[in-house]
Amino acid sequence: MAQNKNVIIFLSIVLLSLSSFIISKKEKPVFYIIGDSTVKNGDGTGKNNQMGWGTVITPFFDTTKIDVQNHAIGGRSSRTFITEGRWEKILATLKKGDYVIMQFGHNDASPLDDTARARGTIRGVGDDSTETYNPIRKMKEVVHTYGWYMRKYVRETKTKGAIPIVCSLIPRENWKDGKIVRAGDSWALWAKQIAEQEGAYFIDLNELVAARYEQMGEKEVHKFFPADRTHTNLEGAKLNAEIVASELKRINPGKIKSYMQ
Repeated sequence: MAQNKNVIIFLSIVLLSLSSFIISKKEKPVFYIIGDSTVKNGDGTGKNNQMGWGTVITPFFDTTKIDVQNHAIGGRSSRTFITEGRWEKILATLKKGDYVIMQFGHNDASPLDDTARARGTIRGVGDDSTETYNPIRKMKEVVHTYGWYMRKYVRETKTKGAIPIVCSLIPRENWKDGKIVRAGDSWALWAKQIAEQEGAYFIDLNELVAARYEQMGEKEVHKFFPADRTHTNLEGAKLNAEIVASELKRINPGKIKSYMQ
């Protein structure tokens, strides 16, 4: 009897160890970040000291529970992030329980077919499209609206069982009568409309960051922009990341608060 009891105890310990191992090997969810240079741009130590908010948001997360991957890249629009195959690579690994936070708009206002970058999108959220010759890709391309591309991100994220979070673009440092100029009648509005239409979470960075800048005042905010009126330095990136993290905790998509510090 004593021997049988010892065997049972031994087997219980082995089973418990195996269970713990399986749990520890369970794949962590991934927090994917996609966007342009205002989300990822250098390391903050270069000549212009520029950095995007996605680069400094990781400390707000418990990385023992969730993996944070910043796939944003400078110069891209909602269109070119797709046409360059960057979104396809994310889709290949995107799984149920993951998150995709997206912020595009700054570069979408560019020309559709210029010889420099050919990255623009049609303004709005409709189904308009036009065929043009892309001199960068050296081929004909059907270009859609900003909303069409954003809708594609949201829908394909949902198809994978992941959670889409749409952000409006952070504001530039453009002041008028003591106020930051918003994009509330264009790119920020369209981001919000897509989120509402597609049932995605939404963070109005354009408004939230602008309001914070106005609280700080023009003199202090100007310190965040050493090279131009679009790209922040490290301190500006930290402020924007703090706002994003605070909003994530507030709206709590997919109970993301359980993965945050």
